[in-house]
Amino acid sequence: MSDGTGDAERKGARAARLPPGQALRREHRALHYGPVPTFREHRWDFRVMGVTETLGSHRWTWEEFGRLPTADSVSDFHCVMRFSVPDVRWRGVRAVDLVRVAPPGPEVTHVMAWGEYGYSANLPLETFLGEDVVLATHRGGEPLPPEHGFPLRLVVPRLYGWKSVKWLRAVEYMTADRRGFWEERGYHNRADAWREQRFSYQEEPGHGPPP
Repeated sequence: MSDGTGDAERKGARAARLPPGQALRREHRALHYGPVPTFREHRWDFRVMGVTETLGSHRWTWEEFGRLPTADSVSDFHCVMRFSVPDVRWRGVRAVDLVRVAPPGPEVTHVMAWGEYGYSANLPLETFLGEDVVLATHRGGEPLPPEHGFPLRLVVPRLYGWKSVKWLRAVEYMTADRRGFWEERGYHNRADAWREQRFSYQEEPGHGPPP
């Protein structure tokens, strides 16, 4: 019979890896701006646009996107509302693999991730190219639930969850930084959970373009 020591040690290890100001949760109610969109496969597409290497755009239908190489990834999810969900299993196309088939121009420094209804979030290109950044189609071994971003969402584990755009439809390559939806409404431009970058009033010179 277990005396609970092992469970306590595992819980302690998880707590030790939490960013500052976060509490551990096993699951959470999905939070998002606006209604959950309806997926219509015959109308859905995904695009890479902006300053691409060829100066043209790349487009995939849902069927074509499903033929891109996929990988599994396990990471913690950190919400700016002060909770973190440990060991979330994702499956999808790694950002580094997407960029291999749709490379940016040499002058690109940032990307804008675009979701349904015009929602957006900006990222430095080097952050987008992190080994654990995934354009996810699955969560916990199952297709994404609609409220968690089905059919496609961006997952950027180090940053607060608003940067992990749900219902992802496009990635735009940019030669300068530009604030996204929540960044224009008072959230921190960088959103590094480990540095507790929650709000724009915490920004220092160099953290981003003017609000």
